Amino acid sequence: MGTEHKEHPEQHPEQHRKATREAWLAARLELLAAEKALTRQSDEVARQRQALPWVRIDKTYAFDTEQGRATLADLFRGRSQLLVYHFMFGPDYAAGCPSCSSIADSFNGIVTHLAHHDVTLMAVSRAPLAKLLAYRQRMGWTFPWASSFDGDFNYDFNVSFTEAQQRDDAVEYNYMRGGHAMDATPAPAPVVQFAANCGTDARTYARDRPGLSAFVLEDGTAYHTYSTYARGVDAVWGMYAWLDRAPLGRNETGVWWHRHDEYAAR
Repeated sequence: MGTEHKEHPEQHPEQHRKATREAWLAARLELLAAEKALTRQSDEVARQRQALPWVRIDKTYAFDTEQGRATLADLFRGRSQLLVYHFMFGPDYAAGCPSCSSIADSFNGIVTHLAHHDVTLMAVSRAPLAKLLAYRQRMGWTFPWASSFDGDFNYDFNVSFTEAQQRDDAVEYNYMRGGHAMDATPAPAPVVQFAANCGTDARTYARDRPGLSAFVLEDGTAYHTYSTYARGVDAVWGMYAWLDRAPLGRNETGVWWHRHDEYAAR
């Protein structure tokens, strides 16, 4: 994570065109038409997403949670819908991915609202539970987090990969094989940077990837309904929705964000 964001050329206020209020209003109304069209298209995409067929999950998955050993059905916590954020935190990481951490900063408040709408939001990572909970405490989070440490869950949902898959160029991520920046040799600078920030090397870091998967429970049977990866998780990366509305937009020339408790030291 960290190589998916779309960079925008640096722009300074003094370089931007100025206008009268009347000219601004005319431009704003033109933009409003485009925003309305985008909203309607987004609504249609959401309808298509919800119309996807459900795939029955016959395999038994086991997780370590604060409540003990759990099945996939247990992760629903009595609700009919489950959203899993595949948080990049491999067993060999010393800390969670900074990008996933910035996404997860919004989970504490959201999880409460979703729970009262029959939806459980759960983070799942391969690192052992004790490591996940220690990091969660450091970050000041309270949302539920489960470990898939000794199971196939991450591999089956295409967010974790083996050394053999890396070696044989057999990593299939975001519904395609090859072409992802995290599989490049040599590794791009952001991947190297984030790997070091997580206390590991680029190849080890790249064996885990971000994603979001949705499940539904019907008559005691769990079904997989949706998964998205790479820039597909931008929609839940809260800071970008705000930056896209700031005067200079994302204004990125590289990786600029850090874990929220690391800014003061920089």
